This record gives sequence, structure tokens and C-alpha cells, in this order.
Amino acid sequence: QVQLVESGGGLVQAGGSLRLSCAASGSTFSSYVMGWFRQAPGKEREFVAVTNRNSASTSYTDSVKGRFTISRDNAKNMVYLQMNSLKPEDTAVYYCAARQSYFTTRLPVNFDYWGQGTQVTVYS
Repeated sequence: QVQLVESGGGLVQAGGSLRLSCAASGSTFSSYVMGWFRQAPGKEREFVAVTNRNSASTSYTDSVKGRFTISRDNAKNMVYLQMNSLKPEDTAVYYCAARQSYFTTRLPVNFDYWGQGTQVTVYS
């Protein structure tokens, strides 16, 4: 099993940038597929980005492609989400998630462990 703790959320102007971090503990971090999801007010949980064990494969939802970048540092047990050119539509609680698998997925049901979430608010 693994414990996940997100940080780095906050209030940011539209067009600005924010970097989210996810610290993992409890298991061999490098063996996990890692993803980011978000949930906006009144909306269902939404896939944002995912990366495999060695970062050879990454995938993003269309609305953030070209603006967000997922990365990981297995030596530090950390996953990051760099968010640039932020829009008010990006406002949501962002969750880090983990799955012990060889294959990436966009489906929340396929992720086994979740962080507590960190709030990102983008204002005009």
C-alpha cells in the first residue's frame, strides 16, 4: 500500500502557473503508475494526467494538453503536476492517485490509492 499527500495548491491569477506535488510513502513508489485527477464544484471527478513507472509514457486530457506537465522523481518518491496558462475552468480540487500496474489508465476506478486533495483556485 501507499500513502499520498498533495501540496502546492492555492489561489492564482488566470494565465499564471502553479506546481502541485504529491509525496508518496509506504510502498515501492517506482512500481506505481501515478495520475492526477480533479473535481470542480458541481462536477464529477475528471482525469487530468497519468505517467507510467519510468515516465516513458504520459497522457493528458485534451483540455490541459500543452499547458500541464506530469513528472516524477522516483528517487524522491515524488510526483508533480506543473500547470501553466491557468484558466478559471481549471479551478478544482486536485487529487494524486496511484495504481500498481504496468499500464497507464484514465479511469479513476483503476487507481487503488488516493491523496486527500489540494484546492486550486484560478481567478480572472
